[in-house]
Formats: sequence, structure tokens, C-alpha cells
Amino acid sequence: MVLFLGTKSYFYSSPVLCKSIASNSSHNHAAHSLDAVYIKRAADIADSSAGFTSPHPNFGCVIATPSGTVAGEGYLYAQGTKAAEVLAVEAAGGFSKGSTAYLNMEPGDCHGDHSAVSALVQAGIKRVVVGIRHPLQHLHGNAIRSLRGQGLQVDVVGEDLKSKTMEEARKSCLLVNAPLIHRATSRVPFSVIKYAMTLDGKIATSSGHAAWISSKESRNRVFELRGRSDAIIVGGNTVRKDNPRLTARHGGGHTPIRIVMTQTFNLPEEANLWDISDVSTIVVTQRGARRTLQKLLASKGVEVVEFDILNPREVMEYFHDRGYLSILWECGGTLAASAISSGVIHKVFAFVAPKIIGGKNAPSPVGELGMVEMSQALDLIDVCFEQVGPDMLISGFLQPVPDLVPVIPSEDETFAIDPSITPYDSKIIFFYKTWDPYGAFSNFSPHPIQMPDGSGSYVTWSSVEHYYQAHKFVGVNEPVAKDCVEKIKSAKSPEEAARMGRSMQKQRPDLVRSDWEGLKIDVMYRALKCKFSIYPHLQSMLLTTAGSVLVEASPHDLFWGGGREGEGLNYLGRLLMLIRSEFLGECSSPSESTCTAL
Repeated sequence: MVLFLGTKSYFYSSPVLCKSIASNSSHNHAAHSLDAVYIKRAADIADSSAGFTSPHPNFGCVIATPSGTVAGEGYLYAQGTKAAEVLAVEAAGGFSKGSTAYLNMEPGDCHGDHSAVSALVQAGIKRVVVGIRHPLQHLHGNAIRSLRGQGLQVDVVGEDLKSKTMEEARKSCLLVNAPLIHRATSRVPFSVIKYAMTLDGKIATSSGHAAWISSKESRNRVFELRGRSDAIIVGGNTVRKDNPRLTARHGGGHTPIRIVMTQTFNLPEEANLWDISDVSTIVVTQRGARRTLQKLLASKGVEVVEFDILNPREVMEYFHDRGYLSILWECGGTLAASAISSGVIHKVFAFVAPKIIGGKNAPSPVGELGMVEMSQALDLIDVCFEQVGPDMLISGFLQPVPDLVPVIPSEDETFAIDPSITPYDSKIIFFYKTWDPYGAFSNFSPHPIQMPDGSGSYVTWSSVEHYYQAHKFVGVNEPVAKDCVEKIKSAKSPEEAARMGRSMQKQRPDLVRSDWEGLKIDVMYRALKCKFSIYPHLQSMLLTTAGSVLVEASPHDLFWGGGREGEGLNYLGRLLMLIRSEFLGECSSPSESTCTAL
């Protein structure tokens, strides 16, 4: 079963005129109407950090008193930061007791962390209304069961609360987490294709000139789209003809990775995308293509990933494994047609300018799809129209957002069908993003640690990643290095701490402590040992993996991660296995544990 989403554009909350089936409101109970208002509000605020942080599961929480007054709100800023429910409870204070908490999605921003449920229970929340269950199978239903087990009344929209009004509220919840839902059901990132064309359907003149078809207002909207994406994809032809920079241009916050997809590696030696001082560039190509140029770009810091068979689906499956939730395609007609034919494009944003340029050979936004009859045309779902400056923005889904019914049987279901089949190797446990299984093993998990500062005092660090990145510059007697340490320490999220540390290391390698390469493993070890020593539930989770190999599943970090094909050194997994052994008493610690309970 699928649900077609109606009246709200995925990327924008500004007013739009949408083509949808009119809803004749029935006489719903007043309480349902109020529940629907607050669930929609939770969905709206869940998207508040878009553009400032990389895409992540969107959580919003609204706490309303029995009289219907909003007492507190909160949203998840980034992976590894305080849960929405914790922030809402903090904002509501004593008004939480006896109140109702409205959640757009079942809690579960970090697998292995239970702070959201604990915050609601300890605050005295009486009732919880949940928009949708968590779409990831290892988190699906867990928090709801836990809350009910603690005696709270939990109503799930569409299950316990059913009405036209509640269905519209549920759609808002599905929409704000469309990328996560697609990731859970199709194992590819949520992909949006964007293009600007003239009224007669051209994306450039016959000579190839395209600056500018759309208005400044439309181009600013594109910058917003970029800021909401993990990465932007273009083809080799776009690099050769337009030499784009593909920046978000928002003056800070999240900047998406640039991806160039090229079969032949027919690329210029010099291009704006090869400047990786601010953001990385990845070139995906056919194995063996132009090895000399590959080496040249690699020497500039450009990452090259080879595929035996280069096609959009293989590439998207790779970036799914890399942890990406949302991809923006800004490619030409040939690559656009290939991506659409491969079934990896989920939504279209078309900016139509009130201009006519004509030209028999002028390119169009989508190349050959092999269609010979209008009956074969692809119809958009939930089409929306919005005027942006002089242009018209037309958006819609090529594929409906799936319902939350798993499309792949669970491990237990698979084993029941055929006991000889086990979908996962129990001897290898992979972890990567905080919301993945064993997400609490990630450096980005929201678990503060206290570590000695060298003077006998203890300093609180918001995460292991904060501590690790800052210690690249600790002890360096330079004002810039000291300032960098303080900025990393106060970073709002592990993601921002990592971005600051990596950027400074790249731009000012002279500020990195001289002993860093020999010391970084011990720095990470001490931070991890502290984390798993002071949180009993994390230590228990680690001990349950005894006998299994732990692998940090980053396909691109060949030092801390396992790499794409197991070629990585997996030092993070090794350290966790060492710490596990120490807890089990199988070996002695190489250095004294240096942490204290918070």
C-alpha cells in the first residue's frame, strides 16, 4: 500500500497552490482536531535545522498542557545532539507533568540511546501522540512499547486515532521524513532532480549558453535545495560546459558533497570542482577509465570511486551505504534520462521561465526515454505550483512515498520461512550512522564525556567526536589553534565539530600538533573507554557483541572505517573490540582509564 502525499511541498513551507483532491471535513471530535494541529506543528518544527546540518531523521516534539496551551517545543538539530523530546521537556519545565507530548515520529534518533523516552517519563508526561512509527526496522515500535510499558497512554495516528483530519496530519509526518522512509524501503537515497527551462522546454540555447534561464529568486531557491541535500550530482558534460561550483552559498552550515558521474572520465584537468578547500568532490566512473587523469585529480584531493558497471542505481546504492539520505541531481538531459529510467528519481523540481528561445538543436531537460506513445508518459503525483519571482516552480513526485510496511522480511520472518537462510552474518556487526543498528557505537552519538585537561580538572565534551577533533590542536602554542579548540568544544553538533577540525587540518596543517599521527589512536581510545565506562547501557550493548567482529562501515574512511570492500584498517572497530575485551577481563588495558562519571 502506498500513500499519496497532498498539500505540502517537501522542500518548502511557503504557500503553494497544489493539485489535490478536495477534503470535505467531517464532524471530527474537537480533541482530534487539536491533536491534528499539534502533530502538524511537530512535523513543521522537525525540519527546522534543514540547510544548517546534513540531512538526518527529522524529529519534532510539542508539549501541550491539558488546557491546550503549548508549554514547550524542541527538534533534533543534528545527529548526535539532544533529542527533540529532551529539549521540549526542558522548555516546558514543570508544565510537563500531566501534559500531552506530540511527536511527528516515534523516538529513535540514536540506536542504543533512550534519553527521549526517559525524558518524557521522568517529566510526568501523561499521554503521547505519535504521528508515524519509526521506519527503520531495528527501531520500529521500540519506543512506543517502552512508553506504554512505563504506563503512559500512547496514541499512534492512523492506528489509535483515525479521521480525515488525522490522516492529513499523518501525511505531514510522512512528508517531513520522506528521505528516511525511502532509505528504509528502497535502499537508495531520496533523489530529487532539478532543472530550469524556458517556456518552450529548453535548458540552453543551440550553442549551449544557459546563463541565466531562471531568475535570481529561483536560483536562491536552488541554493536552499542544495543545503537540504547530502550531495549534488552532475555529469561530465556539465563540468566541461558550465564549470560549476555547486555551492550552497548560505554563509555557513551544511555544504553538500559534489559528485561527478562520468563513464569515460572525459574531464578537464582544471575545474572549479577540483578545488576542495571548502567541500569535497567525488568522481564516480567506470573501472579503468583514464587512469592518468584519475591520478592527477587524486593528487588534488579529489576522491575517485570506480564501478565495474556504472549506472545510476549502482551509484545510488553505493551512496546509500555511505549513509546519505538525500541527493540532488542537477545534470543534463542524458544523465537525467538515465537516472529516471533506472527508477532512482523520486521527485522533480522544474523551474519554468517565461522565455522562448527556440532552436531545433537546443537541449531539453530530459533525454531519450524510449517512449513512443503518450500513454507511456510518466505522470507526477501531488503536483504543486508556486510562483518564484517571474518563474513558475512545478514540483511533484515520480514515486509515491511508501507506507511504513517493510518490503523486506525481518530476520525472524526469513528464518521461519527457511531455517537455512540467515540474512546477516552474526559474526560481523557493522555500525556507522547514529540511527543505524548499534548507532551508539558511533563517535557522533549524543553521549557527553568528561576528560582530564592536564591540570587535574575535568572538562565536559559533548561527544567523542568533539574531543577527538579538538585534540588535533591541543597544546599548540598559537592563538588560532587555541581558538579552534574552543570553537570545536562549543560546536552545536558532532557534525560541526568534525567539519571544523577537518577544515582547519586541511587549511592549516602547521597548526596540527606534531605528534598527532602517533597519538590519535590513543586519543580515540581514551575517549571511547570513557564513554563506555560511564554509560552502563552502552557497556551492556558492547558486551552483547562478544564473539563478533565490529566494523565501522564507512566506505570512504580507510583508517577508522572498514572501507568499501573491506580494504580499510577499521581502527574504530578494533578499539571497540579491545575495550570490550578489557571489560570482559580478557586482557589488560594499555593505558589507565582517564574518565569520570558525569
